[in-house]
Amino acid sequence: MSDENFEEIVAPELRGLSSEEVAQRLADGLTNAYAGPTTKSVGQIVAEHTFTLFNGVNLVLAGLVAITGAWRNLSYTVVVLANLFIGVFQEIRSKRTIDKLSILAERPVVIRRDGRDVCVSHEQVVLDDLLVLSRGDQIPADAVVVWGEAGVNESLLTGESRPVTKIEGSELMSGSFLDSGCIVARVTRVGADSYASRINAKAKYVKGAKSEIMSTLNMIIRWATWLLAPVGILLFLRTLQDGSTINQSILTTVAALVGMIPQGLVLLTSSVLAISTARLARKSVLIQQFYCIEMLARVDVLCLDKTGTITSGSMDFEKSVGVDGHDSSEVELAAAAIVHASAHDANETATALIRHAAEVGIVAPEPARAIGFSSARKYSGCVLADGRSLVMGAAQFVFSNGVPDSVSKALSQAGERARTLVVAECDGFDKDGSLIGLARPLGILSLSDHIRSSAPETIAYFVDQGVTLNVISGDDPRTVSGIAAEAGVPDADKWVDASTLATPEALKQAAMTYHVFGRVTPQQKRELVQALRLAGHTVAMTGDGVNDVLALREADCSVAMASGSDAARNVAEVVLVDNDFAHMPAVVAEGRRSINNLQRSASLFLVKTVFSAVLALLCALIPPYPFQPVQMSLISTAIIGFPSFVLALQPNHERIRGSFLGNVLARSMPGSIAVIFAVGLASGVLERFGLSHVEVSTVCVMLTCLVGFCLIVRISLPLDPLRCAMLAVVVGIVTFGCTVAGRFFEISPLNPTMAVSIASIGAVSLVIFNVLFNRGVRLASGDEGYENFMKAIENHDERRNDHGSNQLC
Repeated sequence: MSDENFEEIVAPELRGLSSEEVAQRLADGLTNAYAGPTTKSVGQIVAEHTFTLFNGVNLVLAGLVAITGAWRNLSYTVVVLANLFIGVFQEIRSKRTIDKLSILAERPVVIRRDGRDVCVSHEQVVLDDLLVLSRGDQIPADAVVVWGEAGVNESLLTGESRPVTKIEGSELMSGSFLDSGCIVARVTRVGADSYASRINAKAKYVKGAKSEIMSTLNMIIRWATWLLAPVGILLFLRTLQDGSTINQSILTTVAALVGMIPQGLVLLTSSVLAISTARLARKSVLIQQFYCIEMLARVDVLCLDKTGTITSGSMDFEKSVGVDGHDSSEVELAAAAIVHASAHDANETATALIRHAAEVGIVAPEPARAIGFSSARKYSGCVLADGRSLVMGAAQFVFSNGVPDSVSKALSQAGERARTLVVAECDGFDKDGSLIGLARPLGILSLSDHIRSSAPETIAYFVDQGVTLNVISGDDPRTVSGIAAEAGVPDADKWVDASTLATPEALKQAAMTYHVFGRVTPQQKRELVQALRLAGHTVAMTGDGVNDVLALREADCSVAMASGSDAARNVAEVVLVDNDFAHMPAVVAEGRRSINNLQRSASLFLVKTVFSAVLALLCALIPPYPFQPVQMSLISTAIIGFPSFVLALQPNHERIRGSFLGNVLARSMPGSIAVIFAVGLASGVLERFGLSHVEVSTVCVMLTCLVGFCLIVRISLPLDPLRCAMLAVVVGIVTFGCTVAGRFFEISPLNPTMAVSIASIGAVSLVIFNVLFNRGVRLASGDEGYENFMKAIENHDERRNDHGSNQLC
C-alpha cells in the first residue's frame, strides 16, 4: 500500500480470518488458485509439432531408404528436421514471452488476517478473506464491500471506462481495479467460480489457426498421402518386374514419392513466417501463431476497442470557461488548489489537472483541509489557509438546488466527447465532507480521453489500404463517436447504442450499417464479429480486457495489448508488447511481404509436386522412373530451394488478391506440364537412340532444370541486381552439380546425343511453358493483373536494353 498508516485508517475493528480458519479453507481447497488461461507446456508443443502426418510420411520414406544403406539419399530429411526445429522454437519463444508478461502483471494482494494486514499472492487468497484495497489495486477475486467507498474501473470486464461507485454492500468483480478511494471487501467467490474465470472458461483458449496457406499445404499433403501407398506399391512392383534389384526399386520408389511431398514448401513457409516474427519482435510485436500474419495481410474489416487502442486510458485537459464574471484563470487556480490538496489519491481526472497546472505554471496555494473525492458525493474540495472553501465535481451534485443557467449554457457548449466538471465556492464543509450552504459557480473545466498521438496516422493507413474500421466500446456511443471522429475513423457519425439491439437480427443488420458501437456487452462483441465474418469479411479484432476475449477468439486475427488481462493476451495471436497500436501497419506490411512472396515461391515447389505425381503414375505403367532421390535433392536445391528463399525475403507490400492456391497453380501448372512433356518424351524415346539409363536420367535432370530456370525468370520479373545474382547462382549450382559433383548426384558426362536431345526437347518445352504461363497469369489475375504483369516484363526489357550489364538476366 502507498500509505504507511493505512491499517489505522481502514476499519481496525474488522480483524479478518484467524490462522485456524485460513488453514481449514486451504485444506478444503477454497483458495484462489489461478484458474485463468495457461500456455501449453514445452512437451505439448514438441509433441504437436512432431506427431504430424507430414513428419510421419517422411519418417516412413526415410526408413525405406535406410534399409538400402544409400545414406546420401537421406539428404532430404534435413528439410524435415529444419521445419520441425523452426516450428518448435518459435512457439516456445512465444510461450516464454507470454509467461513473463503474466508474471510481471501480477501484484501482491493486501489482506487482513488476525487483525493484521499482510501481503500475499493472488493464489493465497481464500474464501471469506478480507481484501484491503486502495487506488490502483486490482481485485483478485469476487467480493462484497464491508467498509469504505471507492470508484472501481471495470473496463477490462465490461468495456465501460467510467468508474463505478462502490459502497458497503456493493459487489466487486475480479479483474476490475480501484480508480479512487479505499475499501475493505470480503471474498465471496474464488478460483474458477469468480467472474473473470467464468469468462475465461467460455473462451476455451484453444483457438485454431485460420490460414488459407496452412489449409492449402495440409490439403496437398493429404492428397499426396492418399496417393503414396497405391502409387508406391505399383511403381515398386513394376520396377522389380522390369529387372531392378530390391534396393534399386526402393530408391526409385522413394525418389518418386519424396518429390510428391512439398517438404521444401513447408520449410519455406515456416522459415519466412519465422523471419517475419523475428522482424516484428524487434518492433515489440509478439506473434504467437505463425499463420496469423497471413490473416492480417488479408483483413478487410478491423474492429477496434476504444480504450487502450485509440485512447491511452488517461485524460487530457481541454479548456476552462469562467461564468458569472469570473475568468478562466480563476477557475484553473481553484481547480489546482483542490487537486493539490488530495494529490496523494489523484485519479486520472486529477492527474490531468495537475499536469496542466505544471505546464502553464500555476502554483496552487497550500490547503488547510482536504476533502477527498467521494464516488457517492461526486465531488472533491478543500479549505484554504485564508478560510476560502472550494469544490469541484459533477454539476448536479455540486448545485443540489439546481444547476445555474450560466453553468448549463457553458456545459452545453463543451462538446459531446468532453468530460466536464464545475468549480465553485461554498461556505465550507461539515465533518463528513458535505457542502455547507449553496455553491457559487466560478466556471467549468473540460477534459477528454487522451487519444494516442499515433492513432490518427495509424487509422489513416488502414483507410488508405481499403480496410473498413469499426469502433466497439462499452462507453456511451456519443462519446465513442466523438473520439472516433477525432482519430479519423470514416463514418464515425454512424453510431448505434448496442443496448437497443434486442434481437440477433437487429445486431446483424447493425453490423452491416454502423461503424461505431457503444454500450456493447462481451457477448455482443462476439456476435458482431460473427456477423461480419458470415458476411464474407476477414475480420481482425483488437482488445485488452476480459470483456474482449470472446470477440478476440472469434476473429480471424486477434490483437491484444500486453498491459491488458492475461485472458486477452493468451487468446490473441498478436500481442503488442509496448501497447502501441502504431505497430499495426508494420504487422500488415510484413504480412503482405510474406504472403505475396510465398505465393510466388510456392509455384516452384508445386511444379515438383505435380510432375513427380504424374511421372510416378506414368512410370508405374511404363517404367523406368528417371530420377534418383539424390538427383531430386539437386533439383530441389538449385531450382526450388535457393531461389524461393531469395524471392520470399524481397520487399513486397502489394495488396493480396485472389486465393493462395489459385495464384500458385496459375504459375506452377505451366511448369509442371512442360516438365512432364520434356521428361516423359526423353525417358520414353532416348534409350532407343542408344543412351543408357543413367544418361537418360541426366538428360531428364537437365531438362527439368531448364524449365525450372525459365519459371524462376518469369516469377522474378522485374529483375533487379539481387535477382540477377540469384539467377547466376542457380546456374552455378546446376553446373557444379552436373560436373564437379556429378558422381555424387549420379550425373553422366554429356555426349553429343545428350546435348542435341536437351536442346531440341528443351526448346519445345519452353514454348509450351511460356504459352501456358501467359494464359495462367491472365486467368488468375484478370485482365488488369495480366496487363500489370506484361508491363513489368516490358519495363524489364527496356532496362535490359539500357544496361548491357543485365544481359545474363
